[in-house]
Amino acid sequence: MKTDVEELTPTRVKLTVEVPFDELKPNLDKAYKEISQQVRIKGFRPGKVPAPLIDKYVGRGAVLQEAVNDALPELYGRAVEESELFVLGQPDVEVTELEDGTQFAFTAEVDIRPKFDVPDYDGLEVTVEDAEVTDDQIAETIDNLRERFASLTTAERAVEEGDFATIDLAAKIGDEEVEDASTSGYSYEVGSKSAVEGLDDALVGLSAGESKTFTSTLVGGEHAGEEAEITATVQSVKVKNLPELDDDFAQMASEFDTIDELREDVQTRLGRQVKMQQLSDARDKALEALLEKVEIPLPDKVVEEEISRRNQQLEQQLQMAGMTKEDYLKDEEKSEEEFDKEVADAAALAVKGGFVLDQLAVQEELGVENEELSEYVVTQAMQMGVQPQQLAQYLTENNQLPAIVSEVLRSKALNLVVENVVIKDESGNVIDVDAVRTELNGETGETIEVESEADAEAEVAAEAQEIADDAEDAAEADAADAKAAEEANAAAAEAVDAEEAAEAKKDA
Repeated sequence: MKTDVEELTPTRVKLTVEVPFDELKPNLDKAYKEISQQVRIKGFRPGKVPAPLIDKYVGRGAVLQEAVNDALPELYGRAVEESELFVLGQPDVEVTELEDGTQFAFTAEVDIRPKFDVPDYDGLEVTVEDAEVTDDQIAETIDNLRERFASLTTAERAVEEGDFATIDLAAKIGDEEVEDASTSGYSYEVGSKSAVEGLDDALVGLSAGESKTFTSTLVGGEHAGEEAEITATVQSVKVKNLPELDDDFAQMASEFDTIDELREDVQTRLGRQVKMQQLSDARDKALEALLEKVEIPLPDKVVEEEISRRNQQLEQQLQMAGMTKEDYLKDEEKSEEEFDKEVADAAALAVKGGFVLDQLAVQEELGVENEELSEYVVTQAMQMGVQPQQLAQYLTENNQLPAIVSEVLRSKALNLVVENVVIKDESGNVIDVDAVRTELNGETGETIEVESEADAEAEVAAEAQEIADDAEDAAEADAADAKAAEEANAAAAEAVDAEEAAEAKKDA
């Protein structure tokens, strides 16, 4: 087999492959065997039809086509391997010559990773934020915990901002009632601006039994985007009462006996969060510093596929959060053009980062052990809430193992970069990443390996949720305070919804 490589661009090549016809013999034999199983010729059992009869009744051309289709994947793979190319995606293949008994040739155009060397990164310096926990952060966390155990009491007065009003809503467009925009017994926090525009202003000043009609644009349902007359009727007005910040609250909301012990625990948890975030920032900035030293062309098609993947991921996350893309752009105060540019820039940077880490893994002769793959699968399974065996089976059946190997290799390459750069905090202190990991591992008995900003955010969210879970468990254990447990459950559910919405915004 002879292979010529023509460089169309720095990121795309054309392979011209010439194959002696004799090399197709195994594929021809296989083609005759398979066609013999399919044809029905009088006097011959399926699978026993001689080749000459197949040529006569089916045609030699059909046999050649079957053989070529069978041979192409292997021949293409050999050509790529012999040419030492790092191909990306599927090739565009064209059979250019098929002389029966003489010659077979084809071309394959395919995107490739550009050829380059990763420059020296030893001694690169990056700066991350100080890993400090402020009194304001501690107070905010404890205040959020108090919110989870707040109670509502009925107030015999008009609605004020911050109250919880139980309301009925009725919407009309002309004389037609809009059923999917109407509801009754809806508990709404006045001032939260979480419903249709104008509702908060309409409710303030109303007492139980009073109504007010206003015009607003519907945000969901069959008539989304249309203007409607909305009538809000107040059933009751309730005031939120926060528990006193004392030892009784600490005992109700946690496993601690005193408020000082609760504060100390919150400080410890927050300290762990900021250190994990610091590790994540160190990894991200180390990669950024390395990428600044490398200039390489990027295949347009690969970047476009990454842009499409990110847009699809955002769309799924926005659906889970109950948001539209228009809502998201409005919240972020971005135009469609600004958003598209940000996604395109992030996609190009991600593709470039992957190329650089792949090449670094080759230069440093990094490999992946079975134990490392197993550890990765177990970690991912825990995050997804499935059994490791189930995830491993899915990855194998869907041919995802090569992608997993690549991901683990890239992580090892980035670890190598982090180990060789100088990481300082804003106060000028040099950060020993290994020492921080050891400290965090010692606190939990688990292995901490923050791989990205998204992973760090997930860990931080998990830590915050753990505080809420502890509060919930404590409340449930107290049978005399069932109401507090119910409200803790509701607040925890709201926290999960908020977290999903935040994830949708972050991944954009």
